[in-house]
Amino acid sequence: MCSLKMIKLAVSGALGKMGARIITLASSDKDCQVVLALERKGHPQLGQISCAGLKITDDTSQIKEADILIEFTTAEATIQHLEAVLKYKKPFVIGTTGLDEVQKKKIQEASSKIPIVFSPNMSIGVNVLFGLVKEASRRLPKDYCINILEAHHVYKKDAPSGTAKKIVEIIQQESCQVKDVKSIREGEIIGDHKVIFDGPFDRIELFHSAKTRDIFAQGAIVAAKWLVKKGPGFYSMHDVLAK
Repeated sequence: MCSLKMIKLAVSGALGKMGARIITLASSDKDCQVVLALERKGHPQLGQISCAGLKITDDTSQIKEADILIEFTTAEATIQHLEAVLKYKKPFVIGTTGLDEVQKKKIQEASSKIPIVFSPNMSIGVNVLFGLVKEASRRLPKDYCINILEAHHVYKKDAPSGTAKKIVEIIQQESCQVKDVKSIREGEIIGDHKVIFDGPFDRIELFHSAKTRDIFAQGAIVAAKWLVKKGPGFYSMHDVLAK
């Protein structure tokens, strides 16, 4: 029998690389129970059994049986599932990138009714990188030239990455400007981000390299555990990790 304290997770994109890792890690987490493996309509593997022993389904009405939905899919699917979590009043963890400003606004508006964690990168390490970028942008003289280099696998559709865009946003908040953002799509790179502060007398590089997708999957599970205890609001991983 499952513990009453276990969090019932629904995972969207269950057959994708991220969704599969979230399901695997959550299935071995004593605080979690995966109750829904959700995939897009028309997926050739609908009806098959997932690694957690769940039938793969496109039935979004089953979200009502979960405590929370974790989403790493496409922008279009994320907005479609936003309607379902609103209908069933479920918290929503969103790690999807490539959303446009209209879609982001819909998510932010929905957060007045349900709790949402929305982050371009769920990695704890990357969120530490965000803090270091903010500190460097604040303290360094404004004559430093700032460039960003990001690299991902060939299957990643959006460029620059959501993480790179967030880094640009952080830098601009400190009244600095980014000269260039270079994106590389090559091989099976999980995710590399380098921020270069090039001054007249020195050069500072901040670099994060993901060794495995598990850092994002684990971060999403941490976010889910945190979010189920919260009321409506628009939260980030900074909120999740704040001490």
